[in-house]
Amino acid sequence: MGVPTRYRWLLHVDLDQFQVSVERQRRPELVGQAVIVGGDGDPTRARQVVTCASYEARADGVRAGMPMRAAGKKAPDAVFLPLDMGEYEAASERVMDVLRGFGDALEVWGWDEAYLGIEDRAGPRLLGAADVIETARSIRRAVVAATGLDCCVGVSDNKQRAKAATGFAKQAVRSPEAGEEQRVFVLDDGNWASLMNHRPCRELWSVGSRTAAKLSAAGIDTVAQLAAADRDDLTAMFGPHQGDWLYVLCRGGGDDAISDEPRIAKSHSKARTYDTDLTDPGRLHEAVRALTEEVLEQVVAEGRTPFRVGLTVRTATFFTRTKMRKLPAPTTSLEAIAAVADDLLDAFEIDRPIRLLAVRLELLDPE
Repeated sequence: MGVPTRYRWLLHVDLDQFQVSVERQRRPELVGQAVIVGGDGDPTRARQVVTCASYEARADGVRAGMPMRAAGKKAPDAVFLPLDMGEYEAASERVMDVLRGFGDALEVWGWDEAYLGIEDRAGPRLLGAADVIETARSIRRAVVAATGLDCCVGVSDNKQRAKAATGFAKQAVRSPEAGEEQRVFVLDDGNWASLMNHRPCRELWSVGSRTAAKLSAAGIDTVAQLAAADRDDLTAMFGPHQGDWLYVLCRGGGDDAISDEPRIAKSHSKARTYDTDLTDPGRLHEAVRALTEEVLEQVVAEGRTPFRVGLTVRTATFFTRTKMRKLPAPTTSLEAIAAVADDLLDAFEIDRPIRLLAVRLELLDPE
């Protein structure tokens, strides 16, 4: 594994209400409605949580990570949709392909966020703030043009501050009078204190509820109070590693390195929307096998091995369900994998025409 490169500029790209936006591309009538994505889309079932909520749903108090039942009580008139992992992975990869054309390195942190490193610190200084801001705006335009998905970009000199900058950009965009330029936000030494000092410590990257409670017990509630704390007191309270990290973090410092190691995919999937809805069981099984063969070919080409199979079925009424099943043993045998995919298809109660099928293979980590 190579040594991560340090950069003068770090850009944090965050896709706006990602899963909801992907769903709205498929169903434009959902634009402007409260939409909640999570689990199998049933707000009455236990042990399911919200993955993404539209701004309209957030106005009703719905948040990511909230139990779906609680979301159903807060926004009973919202449209609840199930997770479609294959669709989100495909949309995310289209965005990341666009981002790879900018900057010196890309570090993907999930479906909907990534960091770009601009200008290696080991080289000469060539770019000023205005150049980097224009790059950030170009990124936004390119992502929208290529994928139809919107994003905010935070600009700073380290990851932690760049992510905080994105938070300010997202806050600004929710304001009715917000302009397009506010989707890019710069947070640096010049505005850090004025924007952050009065905020609770909990708003700093990696400061969780326990750490915040421990700080509060010591009379430290705001970022300014944390910055005024003695470094030795912090290391005595939290240990040398976390104490030093808090001392750096509250002053706007952080990690300025980007790893250029490729992201290792945890799964691959293939989805297909059919021009004519499928109703015949024989044709359904043929379609599932064809998708299985396609995705397995990609997996084998990468030298990977599947250990679990997933099948997603979407009806003509957009009713979507996914079933997963572990293989008897990890394998690249088409017959063994196709047999499990067939069993998954038979496990569905298919009483409506099928609009879309997707086969997903979850993969063992590379050696």
